[in-house]
Amino acid sequence: LVGFIAEAFTLAAQAVGLEAGFAYASMVDPQTQADSGVLLVLSQLAGGLIFFSLGLDLAVVRIFARSLETLPPGSLVAAGPAVEAIVRLGGGVFSTGLRLALPVLALLALVDIALALVGRLNAQLQLLSMAFPLKMLAAMLMLAWLAPLFPRVLGAYGGQVLAALGGLAGLR
Repeated sequence: LVGFIAEAFTLAAQAVGLEAGFAYASMVDPQTQADSGVLLVLSQLAGGLIFFSLGLDLAVVRIFARSLETLPPGSLVAAGPAVEAIVRLGGGVFSTGLRLALPVLALLALVDIALALVGRLNAQLQLLSMAFPLKMLAAMLMLAWLAPLFPRVLGAYGGQVLAALGGLAGLR
């Protein structure tokens, strides 16, 4: 469940990177040694930094330590609530990722519409060569402008994940 927090951030980066044209550039992911998009790798690193800066790692360790008292190793856990929590928080990955990416995606759609209208008004202008740099610049500026909101959104989702973890560990 803790991995869902970083996956929400990665989902937003994948959506923005695909639309902005960052999918063409790739680099080696330091964790998996596979080629990944530049924005994906940056989002994974930033998501980990946000996770630790919000203190969610300490909460996870506290929940784990408390769960060893309430559910000793070898005891059975009811699977029904665990499955329901995983499905609910799995849906939260998509809603949180879209909440992070939607402002940037809306701006990029407006850039596409503006370039299409200008291209329609003056057919002699070759705007296709300007589309990629303009969309990349707009995406980077919008991501930089929204960067202070990312910890708040991921912190709220992290609170939901930790509440579900506490409930599964019998801490309610």
